[in-house]
Amino acid sequence: MSVLEEMRIRSLGVIDDAVVELSPGFTAVTGETGAGKTMVVTSLGLLLGGRADPALVRVGAKAAVVEGRITVSEGDAAALRAEEAGAELDDGALLISRTVSAEGRSRAHLGGRSVPVGVLTELADELVAVHGQTDQQGLLKPARQRGALDRYAGDGVEVPHAKYAAAYRRLRAVATELEELTTRARERAQEADLLRFGLNEVAAVEPLPGEDVELAAEAERLGHAEALASAASLAHTALAGNPEDPESVDATTVVAAAGQALDGVRAHDPALAALADRVGEISILLADVSGELAGYADQLDADPVRLAVVEERRAALTALTRKYGEDIAAVLAWAQEGAGRLTELEGDDERIGELTAERDALRAELSVLGQALTDARTEAAARFADAVTEELASLAMPHARVSFAIRQTEAADEASGIDIGGRSVLYGPSGADEVELLLAPHPGAQPRPIAKGASGGELSRVMLAVEVVFAGSDPVPTYLFDEVDAGVGGKAAVEVGRRLAKLAKSAQVVVVTHLPQVAAFADRQLLVEKTVDGSVTRSGVTVLEGEDRVRELSRMLAGQEDSETARAHAEELLATARADG
Repeated sequence: MSVLEEMRIRSLGVIDDAVVELSPGFTAVTGETGAGKTMVVTSLGLLLGGRADPALVRVGAKAAVVEGRITVSEGDAAALRAEEAGAELDDGALLISRTVSAEGRSRAHLGGRSVPVGVLTELADELVAVHGQTDQQGLLKPARQRGALDRYAGDGVEVPHAKYAAAYRRLRAVATELEELTTRARERAQEADLLRFGLNEVAAVEPLPGEDVELAAEAERLGHAEALASAASLAHTALAGNPEDPESVDATTVVAAAGQALDGVRAHDPALAALADRVGEISILLADVSGELAGYADQLDADPVRLAVVEERRAALTALTRKYGEDIAAVLAWAQEGAGRLTELEGDDERIGELTAERDALRAELSVLGQALTDARTEAAARFADAVTEELASLAMPHARVSFAIRQTEAADEASGIDIGGRSVLYGPSGADEVELLLAPHPGAQPRPIAKGASGGELSRVMLAVEVVFAGSDPVPTYLFDEVDAGVGGKAAVEVGRRLAKLAKSAQVVVVTHLPQVAAFADRQLLVEKTVDGSVTRSGVTVLEGEDRVRELSRMLAGQEDSETARAHAEELLATARADG
């Protein structure tokens, strides 16, 4: 489970430089009015991507800085999102920093990497739920309320939801393909016509692999046949001599004479013998080349008819390469690919029929699964609402009633909806239901969305009741309550403390409170104190233990740390809390 270990706050409001150390269970933050307790909430809000207000910067400071250290489990959603943003974990902890300048500029750092503030906002839903007078998050979001109800319902919703989600994803894929096929029918028909024309052109020419290269070489040879024959004849004469001119000098005769001159003396020196051998090799090579030149000249035929045929064929191939590829190999590749694409396009009508039938079947399946989801949510909502209402009775809201509104929105036509309860309604990846938590704070009051039907203090208590009932199902690991005890006292305040302690058994809970009945149930109590100059320094946030905690609870009870009656009451509160724990 993720745990907010500590926050360091510098130059924020009345806080000069202070470190807030938190425990995994229930931490209560207490102190005199105006001592800066609410800055704890404000600081956490900044770490979670809240609005940067330059008015928060302490007078005389250039910027306010809030740094937080949160342990995260490897592989959980928050860790994965942080790693996507380039953040690195520090020994299993995620370091978050937010700086707000006096001019209003804001910077955010996550795991040693500068990130957009929006990344911190994305992490907020995974890490902390904040409930306070001015900052309500988490379950106030309708989408989160539906998700919370689904998790509370367990397998009753999870099983049909998994089937529904799979069918929905397939329907989206089918609908996308069907829309492409139908809306682009004209474009696809035009594409098919162009492919047929091109494939017919290629088929009419029947090009062979490498044919363009071979014909180019043949055309070059035929086009220069006379020059090639003349050059071969002259070269042959130079090597073998001219039979009609006995006095002409040729290379073969000259080399043969050189060989004869050396043969007579080669026995006297091995070096000269080697040279004689090389001259002999030259003589043999000259004879071979001379013979081949004679054969080349005899075989070469300047055939203008064949040249015309070659050029005509090359022109036909060039017409193909201008349209379909840089050479015949590319043209043949295009034709193969085009044939496959044409087969696909020509099968559109059949494919459209198959997809239409599958779409209709999927929508019918979604109607059945969507109805099952609605039924399961309705049953779970009644149980959830009754449990929350029962909790509120112990939180000084005995007449409050909580309920869920589960409704659907009518679709404009049958094609855009699924059938739920005999009506065509809009639907999405989580079904067709819109889920909203409603509150009627007193008898006769109309149920209204909880964000509108409760005062700030009531709203925090509703959130507390919801979180207690929902404990263990909601993945948010840390809860911060500010003024959850507003308008509460006496026995109701004890119940608030007891329920916060109950919630802390499955999550980290941080509460800013002025009630000793609440603070007594905390696993750790932090005292925020201002110095003489009105600021909170590093030593101004302390962990209270033993006698110090009794003194603070006495002050909260009677305004007097040394009152014997208050001390006795404080010790009694602590004893009650320990007994409950």
